[in-house]
Amino acid sequence: MEKLIITVAVTGAEVTREKQPNLPITPDEIADAVYECYLAGASIAHVHARLDDGTPTQSYEVYKEIKEKIEKKCDIIFQPSTGGATWHTFEERMQPLLTNPEMATLSAGTCNFGNDVFLNPMEYIEKFAIEMKKRNIKPEIEVFERGMIETAIKLVDKGLLNPPLHFDFVMGVPGAIPGTIEDLVYLVSKIPPGSTWSVAGIGRYELPLAVHAILMGGHVRVGFEDNIYYKKGELAKSNAQLVERIVRIAKELGREIATPDEARKILGIRKE
Repeated sequence: MEKLIITVAVTGAEVTREKQPNLPITPDEIADAVYECYLAGASIAHVHARLDDGTPTQSYEVYKEIKEKIEKKCDIIFQPSTGGATWHTFEERMQPLLTNPEMATLSAGTCNFGNDVFLNPMEYIEKFAIEMKKRNIKPEIEVFERGMIETAIKLVDKGLLNPPLHFDFVMGVPGAIPGTIEDLVYLVSKIPPGSTWSVAGIGRYELPLAVHAILMGGHVRVGFEDNIYYKKGELAKSNAQLVERIVRIAKELGREIATPDEARKILGIRKE
């Protein structure tokens, strides 16, 4: 079985300091949190930028600053979000790609997102794919519903994505696919042969889905973007604490942890 790739999503666009006092917000705080997670065993950092007051931003300048600060600390794979917050415009969401990251997220469809709608018409999806291909950025296909897998396959048919694909199943978002084990198994059964995948369980779904992903040969995403608790009623002390738990469980189950360079090899990323 492949070594386990652990992605950490340290901030997200929805969580606030009121809900999680340890949430990293500034570029320095985000870089420090990512470095702690790297030391704990994470090999990919999924990053949402914030302004100093905590407001989500897709600003090129802020992402560039975060990327540079992380790169000074470690060689973890920097993966910015092109999803941003549900209210960001397409033009804003495109800006992180200008930093030329090794990876970036590519949301493959529109879905309900709590009380909001996460809008991803095909025009957006194709433009993101074209820009990522032009810049040699490895897309992580974000899947919130089953049909988004089919959209990714269509992008391959159009020559906009190069296989093998890497999927991230975001499960348990209110209004989108539930966070059940049955749904995870179903999604995995529908991706093209040779694809890699990870799972991001929201809230209480994070840990059980992560454990099953480890056993199924997939990969795992954890972090404050998805879940702010260590266990019911107990806030996590840090993103690194969530990473450390996955490392411990994986080792108990006989699954080795991938370094950033090993993750690059698994995902077909060429470090420049």
